[in-house]
Amino acid sequence: MTQTSQWLKRLLPLTASVFLGVACAAPEATEAPSEAPAADASEGGDAAEELISVKAGHLVALDMAPLFVGVESGCFADNDLAVETVFFTNPGDNNAALAGGQIDFSTNPFTLPFFAANSGVPIKTVAAAGGWGVMQVIINNEYGVESVDDLVTFVSENPDTKLKIATLRGDTLELILVDAFEAAGISVEAFEMVYFDDLLAMVDVFRVGEVDVLSHIKPYTTQFVASGEATVLTDNAEVWSPTTPNTVVSVLENTLDERPEVVEAYIAGLQCAAEIINTEPDAAIALLTNGNYYRVEDDVLLTAFETQPAPITFTPDLEAVQTVVDKMVELQYIESDVPAAEIFDTAIVKELEK
Repeated sequence: MTQTSQWLKRLLPLTASVFLGVACAAPEATEAPSEAPAADASEGGDAAEELISVKAGHLVALDMAPLFVGVESGCFADNDLAVETVFFTNPGDNNAALAGGQIDFSTNPFTLPFFAANSGVPIKTVAAAGGWGVMQVIINNEYGVESVDDLVTFVSENPDTKLKIATLRGDTLELILVDAFEAAGISVEAFEMVYFDDLLAMVDVFRVGEVDVLSHIKPYTTQFVASGEATVLTDNAEVWSPTTPNTVVSVLENTLDERPEVVEAYIAGLQCAAEIINTEPDAAIALLTNGNYYRVEDDVLLTAFETQPAPITFTPDLEAVQTVVDKMVELQYIESDVPAAEIFDTAIVKELEK
């Protein structure tokens, strides 16, 4: 039986419900991942092979959908993994959990592995998380601004109005602003930057009008655009390149060296899930509803999937990543310019995507 037919069988019992936010604490430090027995899953009723248990840290963004769909559809189980998802409200805690061995895989903004490496953590990034054009900069529609160029004009014509921008310091969500504004010939100093450490809190302050511009991710930006409350100014596909990731999948170096088969199985599970999202987005949404992963309605999530600039794949544009890392050094967020090629090891994903 193919992986696709297996998840179709599992999909039938699912029912729809309203999306809610996930909230669970980071786990205590754990021993090396153990193997957990799986329930009967074969068509003939024979006992399935034991599954390897791993923990996967994540935030909330559209390109984490392959992780969630992989869990709900059985894609990971079909690749002999039992994946436990661990939610974090900010990238720093996610990074720290990987460094401390509390999780085995970390899905985090692609800048975070460089922070870890700069601090001496032996980290390797093995794939993009699964989605393109996920980072978006949106503005409240009341300003009548529809592009970054329009924003430059607005600032020039309204010198006494300093728009407030919500973002994360040192994160891709800040760096997309820096590069977009630099390309348009305007400084971030023209705005009041409001820094957060909680992605969902940023959504709430934009919703109530406490900030004017939000640098965030789909599907949360999508909900504001779909409701007519906001307009997209730009996204990471436009600012950097179509296959510049929002988030990436990282492991500790010893995991890649000592357990490459587990890393390969994890990426294969993501690919299986991506096939569902790419070809049957409604089915993917039903699976996601079962797990309550996003605080948006089904139609918003469908729009977010369908407006991606390209189907989900997992090999990132390292040249574009390197330009962003160079900017991090320029802004003194990291001390030395670690080459992206030293952090990323995409040999497995490239082989799987042949």
